[in-house]
Amino acid sequence: MTLKILKRCLLLLGAMAIIVGCDTLLSSQNNSDNSESTESLSEVTYSPEELKEFQDRVQKNAVNRYKDLQIPTDPLLVKPDSLPADLLYVSQIDIPYPVDGVKGIYLTESNVSNPEYFDEIINYIDQTELNAVVLNFKDDWGNILQSFETDNPNIEANITATVDYHKILEKLASKQIYPIARIVTFKDSRLAELRPDLSFHDISTGEIWSDGGGSKFINPFLQETWDYIISIAEEAAKLGFKEIQFDYIRFPEGFHVFSQDLEYELGEYAAYVSEDPELEGQERTQAIADFLDYAREKLAPYDVEISADVFGYTAVAGNAPDVRGIGQDFKLMAERVDVVSSMIYPSHWSEGFFGFDYPDLYPYDFTKAYMQEEANVLAEVVNPVKTRPWLQDFTADYLPEGTYMYYGPQEVEDQIRALKELGVHEFLLWNAAGDYSRPVNYDPPL
Repeated sequence: MTLKILKRCLLLLGAMAIIVGCDTLLSSQNNSDNSESTESLSEVTYSPEELKEFQDRVQKNAVNRYKDLQIPTDPLLVKPDSLPADLLYVSQIDIPYPVDGVKGIYLTESNVSNPEYFDEIINYIDQTELNAVVLNFKDDWGNILQSFETDNPNIEANITATVDYHKILEKLASKQIYPIARIVTFKDSRLAELRPDLSFHDISTGEIWSDGGGSKFINPFLQETWDYIISIAEEAAKLGFKEIQFDYIRFPEGFHVFSQDLEYELGEYAAYVSEDPELEGQERTQAIADFLDYAREKLAPYDVEISADVFGYTAVAGNAPDVRGIGQDFKLMAERVDVVSSMIYPSHWSEGFFGFDYPDLYPYDFTKAYMQEEANVLAEVVNPVKTRPWLQDFTADYLPEGTYMYYGPQEVEDQIRALKELGVHEFLLWNAAGDYSRPVNYDPPL
């Protein structure tokens, strides 16, 4: 009996020695679902010196087997500044960002659909300091100009397939002209009519609300409208556009004045609604900011720049009610995009702004005054956003006589010079018909 007990004790002590020596290894194997049995492990032996050292640590209550182990305090998961190359979608169009900054013009659907005009304007760009074009991918009425496969019935219904951007991008690549896809965002008559539940309704008539020009808007508060827009932007990125430009990324002008006469869904932004005059409308600025966050996340795999067109007024008006009315908080938006493009056309400002009686008459001085104000605002933005303003290359002859002037090559150069003097080397020129002034020095001397 005594012998049996002794044998059992010896077996138990042997097992304990194996467990002590192999505890770390077994734990690691169990955590990795390794099914290897202990029978395949080699016998663990300890020297007399190791046993004595262990006994000394036992007496000192220092039996940590993981001697000299350094526990890192850094986060286990860190969000990278950019995605690894193997996680990026790579298109067949290779056009890098212009080294000297983007200097571009806007071209209409008609411009790019006219082979004679398009070839001529591309050759003109190639011979000047210009290096970029802004092209409609989703236009002002909600038409999606390029055909592509989709399982979204709303997108499919609004594809007009009137432009073949495959060929156009190939031609731009041959000249290394930087392509920007203009996505008219929340101004969308086609989707509003197709899906009235995604729009705004006049309470008195029940009809879909439209502005003075007949344009309808879709609701920026709704996730479904976000997904609709982003899905279209993703297709532009896949095609080879190197930048997604969100235009009309706002609520309708004057929304804070007539919103009480409209019926629409607030979604989760109902929690932001406040009766405090200083906070009224924050639900709109938050919705626009959140949309840009969402766009940045969804478009990250395509390695495209993200830009937003904003009213220049929003940069200088701060937290004014009409700024909150359209939801364009300049600083909030600038924190979330790669490029901010203020529309600073002198013709679009009221009399007396920045001390100019009729701003349209002062292309150089007014542009410089605005950019100085914008620089002060951008100085408070942490994000290294680029400023690339829209400049005026059209004559505002719809204004009263004496309050506007002819805009030609000199007036365009004056605006560009004002930017250059302030260290701004990027710009976009707007002419709604694509009829640009010539000849222009797009890098005028100071």
